[in-house]
Amino acid sequence: MIFDSKEHLAQYKALGKNYETAVNFLLNTDLESLPLGKVEIDGNEVYASVVEYTTIPEESGKFETHENYSDIQYVIEGSEHMVYASRHELTPKTEYNAEKDITFYENDVKGIAMLTKKDFYCIFQPQDAHKPKVMVDSPAPIKKVIVKIKEQ
Repeated sequence: MIFDSKEHLAQYKALGKNYETAVNFLLNTDLESLPLGKVEIDGNEVYASVVEYTTIPEESGKFETHENYSDIQYVIEGSEHMVYASRHELTPKTEYNAEKDITFYENDVKGIAMLTKKDFYCIFQPQDAHKPKVMVDSPAPIKKVIVKIKEQ
């Protein structure tokens, strides 16, 4: 798991070709003007989803992991806590859904909450369970882009 700000984003190009594509997209795109929905970047290798929602109480959130993709969850507007835990500390709540590349987990671990605000992001790799959407003080609107990076 990586938690960082936009000013350091370029250094993560070194993680591989798909990360380089993802980072270039984030650095060279007017993120605030992106429409909601899926954004094609490089086929199934790298793509993004632009989402808006209202943050929720931590106990209502769900830990999740992915097998085949890493996420860069980049906040465009607003702020939220993104909560991290090692997937090996958690109890699966659902079976792995291969079509959606996701497993959900019970909230049986507190995890580490990171205050993620505009131009900050978390990079979650397959071993990293994460619970996004968690409110800071009270429910609030947020817009973010989630870049999906196929693991090589």
